[in-house]
Amino acid sequence: MELLTTNNVWMMICTALVFFMHTGFAFLEIGLTRQKNTINILFKNIFIITSGLLLYYIGGFNLMYPGFAEGSAGVLDFAGFGIAPPENGMTAEYADGGYTWWTDFLFQGMFAATAATIVSGAVAERMKIGPFMIFTVIYVGLIYPIAGSWKWGGGFLDQMGFYDFAGSTLVHSVGGWAALVAVWLLGPRIGKFKNGKPQAIPGHSIPLATAGVLILWLGWFGFNGGSVLSADPELTSLTLVTTCLAAAAGGVVAALVSFIKYKNLDLTMFLNGILGGLVGITAGADVMTPESAIMIGAIAGALIVFAVSFIDAIKLDDPVGAIAVHLICGIWGTLAVGIFSTNPEHSFLTQLTGVACYAAFCIISSFLIIFTLKKTVGIRVSEKEELEGLDAHEHGMDAYPDFRLNEH
Repeated sequence: MELLTTNNVWMMICTALVFFMHTGFAFLEIGLTRQKNTINILFKNIFIITSGLLLYYIGGFNLMYPGFAEGSAGVLDFAGFGIAPPENGMTAEYADGGYTWWTDFLFQGMFAATAATIVSGAVAERMKIGPFMIFTVIYVGLIYPIAGSWKWGGGFLDQMGFYDFAGSTLVHSVGGWAALVAVWLLGPRIGKFKNGKPQAIPGHSIPLATAGVLILWLGWFGFNGGSVLSADPELTSLTLVTTCLAAAAGGVVAALVSFIKYKNLDLTMFLNGILGGLVGITAGADVMTPESAIMIGAIAGALIVFAVSFIDAIKLDDPVGAIAVHLICGIWGTLAVGIFSTNPEHSFLTQLTGVACYAAFCIISSFLIIFTLKKTVGIRVSEKEELEGLDAHEHGMDAYPDFRLNEH
C-alpha cells in the first residue's frame, strides 16, 4: 500500500504539471499573435480544458480504454458512459499498483485536452469561435479517444508493436494533422502574403511567449515523467534527463540553423526549437540514451527552421508554428524510436505504419468536421472583424483596457 501511495502521489503531481501546460500554451499563443485577438485565444484555451475534461468523463475515457475483447480487431470499442471504477480501482492490483483509477482518469484527461490546444494556435486570429468550439467537442470527444485506443488502449497498433511512450503521435501529431487541415481550409490571415511572398506579422508580447515555452518545458516533466505510470526511480529519472537534453539541443540547433539561414538571432525560432525537441523525444523518452536524446532534439531543432519556411512557401499561415512543432517533430520523434531505441523489438517499419494510420484517420476525420462546418455555418470571420480584432467583435472585451480616469 505504501508503494501505491508513493506512485499515486507522483502521478498526481505529474497530472498537475500537465494541467499547468495549458497556461504555457495560452501564454505562447497570445504572445505570438496580435493584441486585438488575446481574449479570443484565452477563451478558446479555457473552453478546451473545461469541455475536454467533461467530454472525457462522459465517454472519452471509456472509448480510449475500452478493454478490447480477445480476438477483436482492436479498432473501436466502448466500455460505457461515465467512469465507474472497477472492483480493484483503489487497490495495488489496478495498473500494477502504479496509481488509482481516479488518478488514471485525470492524468489521461489532461492529455486529451492538449490535442485541441494545438489546433487553437494554428487557426488563431481568423477562425470563428462557434465552429472552433464545435470542432473541439467532436475532436476531443470522439476522434482523439478512438485514435488513442489503438495504442494506449491495447488496440491493433499496440498489438503490432507500435511504440509511443508519451504521445509524439497520439497527442502531438493527432493535433498537428487537424491543425494542418484547418489552416488549409481557413486560408491565410489578411496581409500574410503580399505578391506571393510571406510577410512577418509580429506577435504582441515575446516575453509572454518566452514564459509560455518555459512553462511548457516544466509541464513536460509531468507529460513524460508521468507516462512512466509509476514513481519508478530509475525510469522517471532517465525520462526527465532525456526530455531536458532533447529540449536543450532542439533550442540550440534551431537558433544556430536559423542564424546561418537568416543571419539573425531569432528568439521565436529558439523557442520553437525547444518545443520541437520536447515533442521529438516524447515518443521514446524512456528508451533512449542521453546521447540519442541530444541527437533527436538536435534534428528536431533543425527540422523546425526548414518546416517553418516550407509551410510559408506552400502559402499556409500558421501564426504560432504549431504544424512545424507538433506535426513535423511528432512524426520525427515517432520514427526516431525505430532508429535510436534501446529496445531491439522497436522497428522503424512498425513506427512508420503507425504514423501512416494516424495520418489517414486524422486527416479524413478533421477534414470532414471542418469542411462540413465551412459549408454550413462558415469558419472564417469577416474581413472587418479580422482587421478590427476578434476580441471586440466576438467577445465585446479588450484584453488590455485603458484604466486611466477621464480628467474633468
